[in-house]
Amino acid sequence: MASRAQRMPKSLRIASSLFVLLWFFLAAFPFFWTVWGSFKVELDFFSIADWTNALTGARTEAVYGSPFTTTGYEGAWIQEEFWRNVLNTGIVCFFVVTISLTIGTLGGYALSRSTYNYTFWLLITALIFRAMPPIALVSGYLLPFFEWNIWGILPTTIIVLVAINQPFTLWMLHSFFKNIPSELDESAKVDGCNQFQAFRRVIIPVMWPGVITTGLFSFLLAYNDFAVGAMLLSESNRTMVPAIAAFLGTTQTEGNVMFAVAAVVSATVPLFILVMFFQRQIVGGLTAGAVKG
Repeated sequence: MASRAQRMPKSLRIASSLFVLLWFFLAAFPFFWTVWGSFKVELDFFSIADWTNALTGARTEAVYGSPFTTTGYEGAWIQEEFWRNVLNTGIVCFFVVTISLTIGTLGGYALSRSTYNYTFWLLITALIFRAMPPIALVSGYLLPFFEWNIWGILPTTIIVLVAINQPFTLWMLHSFFKNIPSELDESAKVDGCNQFQAFRRVIIPVMWPGVITTGLFSFLLAYNDFAVGAMLLSESNRTMVPAIAAFLGTTQTEGNVMFAVAAVVSATVPLFILVMFFQRQIVGGLTAGAVKG
C-alpha cells in the first residue's frame, strides 16, 4: 500500500521538498557562515568593500600566509581566558538543572496526585510568575544581594535562575505525571512500597524521557542566559553569554569582534552535540507530555 507521501501529486512533493530545503538553508546558513568566518580576520569576514573576501580570505592569507587562522580562538580561549567563563557556565547549569529537577519532580508528582482544589491555583500562580519578564524578577534581588554583600558570585545567579525556571519545570513535570495512571502507585503499594519508594522505583523509570526533556529545557535556560548573568555576576565570574557580549566592547572599551565570533562557535557546538545525543529521549518526552492515554 502506497504511503501518504507517495499518494501526493508529484508537483506537491517537489514543492514540499523545495520548501524543506529552503527552510534548512535559511536555518543552517547563519551558523555555518559564522563557523567559516571564525577562521578569518575581521577585515575579511566583515569586509564592506568586497564581500567575497569572507570566502577567499585574502587579507587573512596576506597576514598569516593561509586563508584560515585560529587567531580568534587563541585570543578568546587563551588571551581572554574564555575557558573560565565556560567553567562558570558548567557550574551554573549543573546546579540549576539538579535543583530544578529535584524540586520539580517531587512537586510535580505531589500536585499530580493531589485531590485538593488549590492545586490548580498553585499551578496558575506558577504560570503567572513564569510569564513575567526575567529582568523584572532580577531587579528585585539586587538590593538584598548588595546589602548582604553576595552580589557578583555564582550561587546568587543559581538561586535566581532556579526561581525563574521552577514554575516551568513544575508545569511540564506535572503534565507528565498526570499521564501516568495512578494504578501504578497503588500496585507498587500492594507490593510493599511506601509512597516515596513507589515514586522512585516505579514512576520515575516510566517517565524518564519526560525528566530528560525537562532537564534539557532547564539546561538551555541557564546555558543561554544573558540578563541574569549580566546583572548579577562580576567580571571574574561571568558566564559565557555575558562574556561574549563583553568581547564586543563598549563605548568606553575597545573589543575584538573575532574573539566574540570564535566564542559563539565554541558555545554553540556543544548544544548540537547535546541535542543529537538526547534526541530520542526528547522526542519521547514531548510525545508523552502531549498525548494522554
